[in-house]
Amino acid sequence: MSIIINRKARFRYHFLEHYTAGIQLFGTEVKSIRQNQVNIMESFCQMKHGELYSINMYVAEYKFGTNWNHSNRRERKLLLKKKELIKINKKLKNTGLTLIPIELFFNDKGYIKMKIVLAKGKKVYDKRESLRKRDCFREIQKSFKFKNRI
Repeated sequence: MSIIINRKARFRYHFLEHYTAGIQLFGTEVKSIRQNQVNIMESFCQMKHGELYSINMYVAEYKFGTNWNHSNRRERKLLLKKKELIKINKKLKNTGLTLIPIELFFNDKGYIKMKIVLAKGKKVYDKRESLRKRDCFREIQKSFKFKNRI
């Protein structure tokens, strides 16, 4: 069951590799995420001291939380296997590569997981190319719908 999807990421980046990571969250954060009060559009992932963190992910404060409520944009630790962390760290040393969260979802056991992608930023001409492809695809779909009505 998918909750939050970063729709702009596919337009801005070329995806290279996908990973699924757990997130270390507080209870009030889980309750806010269940109410869809989360935004991952501006967030990114960064390696610090051999661990991976999600930075700038917005999770709204829980409405019924007390003084133990969480802060909105704190760094959240992502939980991956050590081999995956080493592999990601080696690849991030290449210039131009970054880790972007693209999806936040619940797995079968009810845990919140984040799908992250090793990505390379698109140039302006690549973005124009993807816009052209999308417009052509829409035109083709419209023509098929029009022919089916006749």
